[in-house]
Amino acid sequence: MPLIAERLNRIKPSPSSMAGQRARELRAAGRDIIGLTSGEPDFDTPQNVCEAATRAMSASQTKYTDVGGTPELRAAIADKFRRDNRLDYAPNELIVGTGGKQIIFNAFMCTVQAGDEVIVPAPYWVSYPDIVLLAEGKPVFVNCLPENAFKLTPAQLEAAITPRTRWLVLNAPNNPSGATYSYAELKGLAEVLLRHPHVWVMTDDIYEHILYDGREFATIAQVEPALKERTLTINGVSKAYAMTGWRIGYGGAPAALVKTMVKLQSQSTSNPSSISQAAALEALTGPQDFIAERSRVFQSRRDAVVTALNSMPGITCHAPEGAFYVFPSCAALLGKTTPDGKRIETDEDFVMYLLDAQNLAVLQGGAYGVSPFFRISFATSMQRLEAGLARLRTACEQLR
Repeated sequence: MPLIAERLNRIKPSPSSMAGQRARELRAAGRDIIGLTSGEPDFDTPQNVCEAATRAMSASQTKYTDVGGTPELRAAIADKFRRDNRLDYAPNELIVGTGGKQIIFNAFMCTVQAGDEVIVPAPYWVSYPDIVLLAEGKPVFVNCLPENAFKLTPAQLEAAITPRTRWLVLNAPNNPSGATYSYAELKGLAEVLLRHPHVWVMTDDIYEHILYDGREFATIAQVEPALKERTLTINGVSKAYAMTGWRIGYGGAPAALVKTMVKLQSQSTSNPSSISQAAALEALTGPQDFIAERSRVFQSRRDAVVTALNSMPGITCHAPEGAFYVFPSCAALLGKTTPDGKRIETDEDFVMYLLDAQNLAVLQGGAYGVSPFFRISFATSMQRLEAGLARLRTACEQLR
């Protein structure tokens, strides 16, 4: 075996990906596992999108494309940004990648040098800090408290910024907490950033269209146009269009940054799949009405799950404002003992107890930088959720 580069020792496998894989392995071994870990909608990709992919294959659109995306798809992305976010991007200010994760990876690898700091509000999506570490940067975690609905405050942001700060990462609606920033809340953060012109903003808007209770989405370059020249606005088709496996994400940013990101991508994956790009083009330009319908389904599930969780002994759960996860606290269960005599000391202990005793797979809050919490995805059928919640209730009631 060849010597493994030291940089790989800085990172760990994605906990969410590994949890899904573990659930599949246990299921294959005959265990009746209910997995509530998957961060992907249970809806099918819209039929018109699949048909567009078929047409593209029939038309022999199976060759290399421009590294940063086809002109047609980038034009559709520009239209989407204007339509939904009131942001204007030229074609050379847009890049298409193999999922939003590649856009994030490209940006950090192109801009973060050894010792540079990246502010990552916690709870956070599991990949942000590891990609920063791979780029030899330093993630600076800011604990966003549940009493503030897991949101970063202007005072916290001000305190976290140093001369070495390179980026602030904003993800809203947030994975795992569902936290969403209002226009006014983003304006408060923007006022801090305007005082620190060396800090860039990476805003991950992948859950943009999954909002509840009549909330309206806003993104920071829209709220404060003066920040647009140092903001990378990231989005994709995975969540809103149920296209996780198609692997298409995109970003809008100043042309100089996009140029370097395309340069890096040309030496890694090169262009995203031509067929997936044709499908994404149809997703962005075709009918959009189903998105609101699906969000209403997610909201109904959210309401049922939050109500059930808050009725369980030792569990408290804040109602998420967007995305399709709940992030309940299990603090009141720490120190209790399982039926077979094991003491629950951490949220990871609790999650492993659920898997061992009830064949229920969820994710520990520690993977997202905040304990003692755990994450449940409600991007699955109500029948499956009810079965999983029944197992969770039994597990809680059996602790002593």
